[in-house]
Amino acid sequence: MHPKIHEYAERLVAKFPGKLKSVCFVNSGSEANDLAMLMARLHTGNQDILSFRNAYHGMSPYTMGLTAHSTWRFPLPGVNNGLVHVMNPDPYQGIWGGSACRDSPVQTTRDCQCREGCQAGDAYYNELEETFKYSLPRGKVAAMFAESIQGVGGTVQFPKGYLKRAAALVRANGGIFVADEVQTGFGRTGDHFWGFEGHDYVPDIVTMAKGIGNGFPLAAVVTTPEIAASLGQALHFNTYGGNPMASAVGIAVLDVIEEEQLQRNSLEVGTYFLKGLAELQQRFEIVGDVRGKGLMIGVELVGNREKRTPLATPHVLEIWEKCKDLGVLFGRGGLHGNVLSLRPPLCLSIGDVEFALETLEAAFKFHMSKGPRSWRNSHMMR
Repeated sequence: MHPKIHEYAERLVAKFPGKLKSVCFVNSGSEANDLAMLMARLHTGNQDILSFRNAYHGMSPYTMGLTAHSTWRFPLPGVNNGLVHVMNPDPYQGIWGGSACRDSPVQTTRDCQCREGCQAGDAYYNELEETFKYSLPRGKVAAMFAESIQGVGGTVQFPKGYLKRAAALVRANGGIFVADEVQTGFGRTGDHFWGFEGHDYVPDIVTMAKGIGNGFPLAAVVTTPEIAASLGQALHFNTYGGNPMASAVGIAVLDVIEEEQLQRNSLEVGTYFLKGLAELQQRFEIVGDVRGKGLMIGVELVGNREKRTPLATPHVLEIWEKCKDLGVLFGRGGLHGNVLSLRPPLCLSIGDVEFALETLEAAFKFHMSKGPRSWRNSHMMR
């Protein structure tokens, strides 16, 4: 109805492979995932939807049930209706993991006996199959949702090849697969424009927000024309979703990403950042894990590296606040809030990274210097 909306829709869907050519604009990630749930149920005629434990997909009453993270759950009735939370395939904190599971320049310190394929990925996939066998109506699944890298959950990366196999299993049981790209989209992972591309599969629905508008309230659901047509069963409308101003902002964001080669910058600067963090990991025992790709990075702080126990909250907050006092703001994520979440602007420079690494080093040293000698010696490598 307005040329700017039409122009932006064409620009956005041109970024997608295959039949992902229909777009519905909304205002937030929660709204996008809410609409994707509706589409999946309408299109398949099924009700059951799966998501991972530790996942975050929104805070609306509909998506709160999809979110499997107690920090973000209110005690409301009915939010879990038709929703199943499956084992999170976490190579670091999960039951299975190894030293070559992740698509990342930095791997876990866990031992790995793999010769062909990924044993940890196989084990997690077998658990997913068990859920289908015992907890779902056979052949009657509506959808499965997955972040390409879990954001709020602490930058958790899945074993290579897992999501591709999971998508095939969901489709074989009548469902569709939804990629939540709210945090990983728009070049943040560096190698690809969309995080799902790094998992070598094409989803049926993609949801996106945050980076889409560089802070402006804009989000979208991109899907196939067949799935989008399911909304024709009744009237559907979003007053402000994809308004002309939001569309102009979305176009400007795409222009800047392309003109300033921010996806390439994310890959190069992010890889440099990850390798610098890995060096800090070698020096400080409280750094249990460094993970991620591009500028989607997590640093998990631990009290005991061998047992992978989370660093106590007062210690995490001390480090966090010290970084702030020294001039760098980091986010925090993970169930215990012990993961430093690094989601910097895609225009981050090597100089910015150097300053951030120096700040983290200073904060770690300050933290270690305050504890008793016995505590320090057990947490810092000589």
